Amino acid sequence: MPAKIGRYRVERRLGSGAFATVWLAEDDVLESWVAIKVLADNWAHQADVRARFEQEAQVLRRADSERLVRIHDYGELPDGRPFQVMTYADGGTLAERLDQGPMPVRTALRIAADIARATADLHSAGVLHRDLKPSNVLFGTVRGTERVLVADLGLAKSLAFASGFTVVAGTPGYMAPEQSRPGGGLDERADIHAIGAMTYQMLTGRQPRGAAGPPSKLRPGVSPTVDRIVLRALAADRDRRWPTAAGLADALQEVAGAPAGRRNRASQIAGRTLGGLLALAGLALLGGTRPAHGTPPGWTRVADESRTISIAVPSAWAGQARQSGWNPAAVGLPPTARPGLAVAGDLRSWGEEYSGGPGVFVGTADSLERATLPTHARCTRWSVRTVPGAQVTRWAGCAGTTISYSEVVAGRTYLQIKQVGDPDLTDRILHTIRS
Repeated sequence: MPAKIGRYRVERRLGSGAFATVWLAEDDVLESWVAIKVLADNWAHQADVRARFEQEAQVLRRADSERLVRIHDYGELPDGRPFQVMTYADGGTLAERLDQGPMPVRTALRIAADIARATADLHSAGVLHRDLKPSNVLFGTVRGTERVLVADLGLAKSLAFASGFTVVAGTPGYMAPEQSRPGGGLDERADIHAIGAMTYQMLTGRQPRGAAGPPSKLRPGVSPTVDRIVLRALAADRDRRWPTAAGLADALQEVAGAPAGRRNRASQIAGRTLGGLLALAGLALLGGTRPAHGTPPGWTRVADESRTISIAVPSAWAGQARQSGWNPAAVGLPPTARPGLAVAGDLRSWGEEYSGGPGVFVGTADSLERATLPTHARCTRWSVRTVPGAQVTRWAGCAGTTISYSEVVAGRTYLQIKQVGDPDLTDRILHTIRS
């Protein structure tokens, strides 16, 4: 056992796994206990594993939620092994509590709601966990109150790249069916399946297997409403699952008799693109699409699946589209399913905030005057102007590049337009909207 790690005095080992060992240590300067995760020596010189370890710390730091384990420091031992200094969760793990068998129904539902709320915070930061399971759910004491903390983001990935995952990752028993198919495409609903599996296990003492039956069949006292909530989260067809973790959390809290949580919308929306926030399924390739009647020459018109809304963009932008709608919770409004679409030459690169190519998101929603639109921290807010029927906020000079963003509210329509270079096509795109 090392006597010290950095400035921290080591007390004892908390646990170890294939990739890292976690130590309990005391910060003598701030007079507090911390957990220090040290990458194993045999992995410390593997560039990809080391990069993933560093990425985990960056994701947790960026999300900065009281429902997630927080990163306080990052460093390197004299032998080159990196370490993370994290929140110490003194209440153990959900896995340890499940060793005692099923939980009281209300307790299980409240914990499940807290896990879903933590996961919603992660999704709002543009990140998919991919490995939610009981050993990654911790309990810590915050201001005298026990709180659920989600940890271990070693497999976490940006939602902007979710459609391109090619490696199977996750833990059997909690993985969504699509996670077992390389290149199957993932979104927030993969994490929702894992929350459903943990809720099922908390209620029944068993992991769901295959087409799991209602929890009430194994646990008297579970209501039909709880059955519906859990089985919807576990649906093999992800289109039948809860569309957002926040929506699942609200349903769980309501049936548990707790008030639905409120989210700090401004802190969740700041500094992100819709490419990292939206759960848009149904990728379509648009090569060879013919311009519709009334569309400007050299432009292509694209509609959402319901044909409720359409927009025209330069044909060079119209390589791919996701057309199956959106959830206005992405801009801080109540969660629901609404018409929407994203179109770009390459949706994966469009989702990168400060690199990649141009593209457009457009969706409808009620009460957009109360929305908290994304801001772009490494861009300059160039202008805010009102045009007939719309307000346009223009961000330019992003990260020293020619990338710019237009955040637009036009009645019940919201647009995010990412452009690269000149000229500014915002007004021309606005004039093509049909809804």
